[in-house]
Amino acid sequence: MSAALALSASEIVAFHDALIAAPGWPRQVPPPRDAALWLWLQTNHVNNSLLWAEEDLARRTTVADAEIAANKRAIDGYNQARNDATERVDELLLIALGLVDEASARTDTPRSRVPAGARLNSETAGSMIDRLSIMALKIHAMRLQAGRSDVDEAHRAASAGRLERLQQQRQDLAGCLDDLLADAAAGRAYFKVYRQFKMYNDPRFNPALVAEARKA
Repeated sequence: MSAALALSASEIVAFHDALIAAPGWPRQVPPPRDAALWLWLQTNHVNNSLLWAEEDLARRTTVADAEIAANKRAIDGYNQARNDATERVDELLLIALGLVDEASARTDTPRSRVPAGARLNSETAGSMIDRLSIMALKIHAMRLQAGRSDVDEAHRAASAGRLERLQQQRQDLAGCLDDLLADAAAGRAYFKVYRQFKMYNDPRFNPALVAEARKA
Protein backbone atom coordinates (compact mmCIF):
# COMPACT_ATOMS: atom_id res chain seq x y z
CA MET A 1 0.00 0.00 0.00
CA SER A 2 1.31 3.46 -0.90
CA ALA A 3 2.07 6.08 1.77
CA ALA A 4 -0.87 8.09 0.50
CA LEU A 5 -3.40 5.27 0.88
CA ALA A 6 -2.06 4.32 4.32
CA LEU A 7 -2.23 7.90 5.57
CA SER A 8 -4.05 8.48 8.87
CA ALA A 9 -4.91 11.68 10.68
CA SER A 10 -3.31 10.45 13.92
CA GLU A 11 -0.02 9.96 12.10
CA ILE A 12 -0.21 13.47 10.67
CA VAL A 13 -1.00 14.98 14.09
CA ALA A 14 1.97 13.19 15.66
CA PHE A 15 4.16 14.30 12.76
CA HIS A 16 3.19 17.96 13.18
CA ASP A 17 3.76 17.88 16.94
CA ALA A 18 7.12 16.14 16.62
CA LEU A 19 8.40 18.70 14.12
CA ILE A 20 7.35 21.64 16.31
CA ALA A 21 9.22 20.05 19.24
CA ALA A 22 12.37 19.40 17.20
CA PRO A 23 15.43 21.56 18.03
CA GLY A 24 15.82 24.49 15.66
CA TRP A 25 12.40 24.10 14.05
CA PRO A 26 11.35 25.62 11.66
CA ARG A 27 14.70 27.07 10.57
CA GLN A 28 16.30 23.64 10.83
CA VAL A 29 14.29 21.04 8.92
CA PRO A 30 14.94 17.28 9.13
CA PRO A 31 15.11 15.16 5.97
CA PRO A 32 11.58 14.23 4.84
CA ARG A 33 10.35 10.66 5.15
CA ASP A 34 10.11 10.39 1.38
CA ALA A 35 10.44 12.56 -1.70
CA ALA A 36 6.72 12.52 -2.45
CA LEU A 37 3.78 12.90 -0.07
CA TRP A 38 5.72 13.36 3.17
CA LEU A 39 7.99 15.92 1.54
CA TRP A 40 4.96 18.09 0.77
CA LEU A 41 3.34 17.48 4.15
CA GLN A 42 6.54 18.73 5.75
CA THR A 43 6.86 21.63 3.31
CA ASN A 44 3.36 22.74 4.19
CA HIS A 45 4.09 22.54 7.91
CA VAL A 46 7.40 24.37 7.77
CA ASN A 47 5.85 27.24 5.81
CA ASN A 48 2.92 27.46 8.21
CA SER A 49 5.42 27.59 11.08
CA LEU A 50 7.51 30.30 9.43
CA LEU A 51 4.33 32.19 8.57
CA TRP A 52 3.15 31.98 12.18
CA ALA A 53 6.39 33.51 13.48
CA GLU A 54 6.36 36.23 10.85
CA GLU A 55 2.77 37.18 11.68
CA ASP A 56 3.83 37.78 15.29
CA LEU A 57 6.71 39.98 14.15
CA ALA A 58 4.44 41.98 11.84
CA ARG A 59 2.39 43.13 14.86
CA ARG A 60 5.32 44.92 16.51
CA THR A 61 4.78 48.60 17.26
CA THR A 62 8.25 49.83 18.26
CA VAL A 63 10.28 49.01 15.14
CA ALA A 64 10.85 50.87 11.89
CA ASP A 65 8.19 50.66 9.18
CA ALA A 66 10.77 49.03 6.92
CA GLU A 67 10.93 46.02 9.25
CA ILE A 68 7.16 45.57 9.14
CA ALA A 69 7.23 45.85 5.34
CA ALA A 70 9.86 43.10 5.29
CA ASN A 71 7.64 40.97 7.51
CA LYS A 72 4.70 41.49 5.15
CA ARG A 73 6.72 40.44 2.12
CA ALA A 74 7.92 37.35 3.95
CA ILE A 75 4.33 36.52 4.93
CA ASP A 76 3.26 36.66 1.28
CA GLY A 77 6.06 34.29 0.30
CA TYR A 78 5.38 31.76 3.05
CA ASN A 79 1.64 31.87 2.38
CA GLN A 80 2.22 31.16 -1.31
CA ALA A 81 4.54 28.25 -0.50
CA ARG A 82 2.05 26.89 2.03
CA ASN A 83 -0.75 26.91 -0.53
CA ASP A 84 1.45 25.40 -3.23
CA ALA A 85 2.32 22.53 -0.89
CA THR A 86 -1.36 22.01 -0.02
CA GLU A 87 -2.22 21.68 -3.70
CA ARG A 88 0.64 19.21 -4.20
CA VAL A 89 -0.63 17.08 -1.30
CA ASP A 90 -4.08 16.99 -2.92
CA GLU A 91 -2.61 16.01 -6.28
CA LEU A 92 -0.65 13.10 -4.79
CA LEU A 93 -3.60 11.87 -2.73
CA LEU A 94 -5.98 12.02 -5.70
CA ILE A 95 -3.48 10.11 -7.85
CA ALA A 96 -3.04 7.44 -5.17
CA LEU A 97 -6.81 7.14 -4.75
CA GLY A 98 -7.28 6.79 -8.51
CA LEU A 99 -9.54 9.84 -8.63
CA VAL A 100 -7.57 11.81 -11.21
CA ASP A 101 -5.55 11.08 -14.32
CA GLU A 102 -1.90 11.32 -13.23
CA ALA A 103 -0.66 13.00 -16.41
CA SER A 104 -3.11 15.87 -15.99
CA ALA A 105 -3.12 16.12 -12.18
CA ARG A 106 -0.84 19.16 -12.00
CA THR A 107 -2.64 21.13 -14.69
CA ASP A 108 -5.51 23.58 -14.30
CA THR A 109 -7.78 21.09 -16.08
CA PRO A 110 -7.17 17.68 -14.46
CA ARG A 111 -9.11 14.76 -15.88
CA SER A 112 -11.32 13.30 -13.18
CA ARG A 113 -11.86 9.58 -12.59
CA VAL A 114 -14.69 9.77 -10.09
CA PRO A 115 -16.97 6.76 -9.51
CA ALA A 116 -20.61 7.25 -10.39
CA GLY A 117 -22.65 8.35 -7.42
CA ALA A 118 -19.70 9.57 -5.34
CA ARG A 119 -20.40 12.78 -3.42
CA LEU A 120 -18.20 15.83 -3.80
CA ASN A 121 -16.60 17.03 -0.56
CA SER A 122 -16.24 20.80 -0.65
CA GLU A 123 -13.06 20.77 1.45
CA THR A 124 -10.06 18.90 0.15
CA ALA A 125 -7.94 16.48 2.15
CA GLY A 126 -4.95 18.76 1.62
CA SER A 127 -6.77 21.77 3.06
CA MET A 128 -7.79 19.70 6.09
CA ILE A 129 -4.17 18.70 6.61
CA ASP A 130 -3.18 22.36 6.27
CA ARG A 131 -5.72 23.18 9.01
CA LEU A 132 -4.28 20.40 11.19
CA SER A 133 -0.86 22.02 10.79
CA ILE A 134 -2.22 25.36 11.96
CA MET A 135 -4.07 23.64 14.82
CA ALA A 136 -0.76 22.10 15.96
CA LEU A 137 0.77 25.58 16.08
CA LYS A 138 -2.20 26.98 18.01
CA ILE A 139 -2.06 24.14 20.52
CA HIS A 140 1.68 24.59 21.02
CA ALA A 141 1.31 28.34 21.52
CA MET A 142 -1.63 27.97 23.93
CA ARG A 143 0.21 25.33 25.94
CA LEU A 144 3.06 27.79 26.40
CA GLN A 145 0.57 30.41 27.60
CA ALA A 146 -0.93 27.97 30.10
CA GLY A 147 2.53 27.34 31.55
CA ARG A 148 3.76 30.94 31.84
CA SER A 149 5.18 32.02 35.19
CA ASP A 150 5.06 35.76 34.48
CA VAL A 151 1.25 36.03 34.40
CA ASP A 152 -1.49 35.57 36.96
CA GLU A 153 -3.48 32.40 37.58
CA ALA A 154 -6.50 33.76 35.68
CA HIS A 155 -4.40 33.99 32.51
CA ARG A 156 -3.09 30.45 32.95
CA ALA A 157 -6.56 29.07 33.69
CA ALA A 158 -8.11 30.79 30.67
CA SER A 159 -5.28 29.48 28.48
CA ALA A 160 -5.72 25.95 29.83
CA GLY A 161 -9.42 26.09 28.98
CA ARG A 162 -8.67 27.28 25.48
CA LEU A 163 -6.03 24.59 25.09
CA GLU A 164 -8.61 21.93 25.92
CA ARG A 165 -11.01 23.37 23.35
CA LEU A 166 -8.30 23.50 20.67
CA GLN A 167 -7.38 19.88 21.30
CA GLN A 168 -11.03 18.88 20.90
CA GLN A 169 -11.28 20.85 17.67
CA ARG A 170 -8.19 19.12 16.32
CA GLN A 171 -9.60 15.73 17.28
CA ASP A 172 -12.84 16.55 15.44
CA LEU A 173 -10.97 17.68 12.33
CA ALA A 174 -8.73 14.61 12.39
CA GLY A 175 -11.79 12.37 12.50
CA CYS A 176 -13.32 14.18 9.53
CA LEU A 177 -10.11 13.73 7.54
CA ASP A 178 -10.04 10.00 8.25
CA ASP A 179 -13.69 9.74 7.19
CA LEU A 180 -13.04 11.59 3.93
CA LEU A 181 -10.02 9.47 3.02
CA ALA A 182 -11.91 6.26 3.84
CA ASP A 183 -14.94 7.33 1.81
CA ALA A 184 -12.73 8.38 -1.11
CA ALA A 185 -10.89 5.06 -1.07
CA ALA A 186 -14.25 3.24 -1.07
CA GLY A 187 -15.63 5.28 -3.97
CA ARG A 188 -18.23 7.02 -1.85
CA ALA A 189 -16.69 10.51 -1.95
CA TYR A 190 -14.16 12.57 -3.81
CA PHE A 191 -12.52 15.97 -3.71
CA LYS A 192 -10.71 18.12 -6.21
CA VAL A 193 -7.55 20.21 -6.35
CA TYR A 194 -8.72 23.76 -5.89
CA ARG A 195 -6.17 26.19 -7.32
CA GLN A 196 -5.77 29.27 -5.16
CA PHE A 197 -4.49 31.58 -7.92
CA LYS A 198 -2.93 34.05 -5.47
CA MET A 199 -3.09 37.06 -7.75
CA TYR A 200 -1.52 39.48 -5.28
CA ASN A 201 1.80 37.63 -5.62
CA ASP A 202 1.73 37.67 -9.44
CA PRO A 203 2.93 40.88 -11.12
CA ARG A 204 0.82 40.00 -14.17
CA PHE A 205 -2.44 40.03 -12.18
CA ASN A 206 -1.95 42.36 -9.21
CA PRO A 207 -3.34 45.71 -10.46
CA ALA A 208 -1.03 47.71 -8.20
CA LEU A 209 2.03 45.93 -9.57
CA VAL A 210 0.75 46.27 -13.13
CA ALA A 211 0.40 50.04 -12.56
CA GLU A 212 3.94 50.22 -11.16
CA ALA A 213 5.31 48.38 -14.17
CA ARG A 214 3.60 50.81 -16.54
CA LYS A 215 5.24 53.75 -14.79
CA ALA A 216 8.70 52.19 -14.85
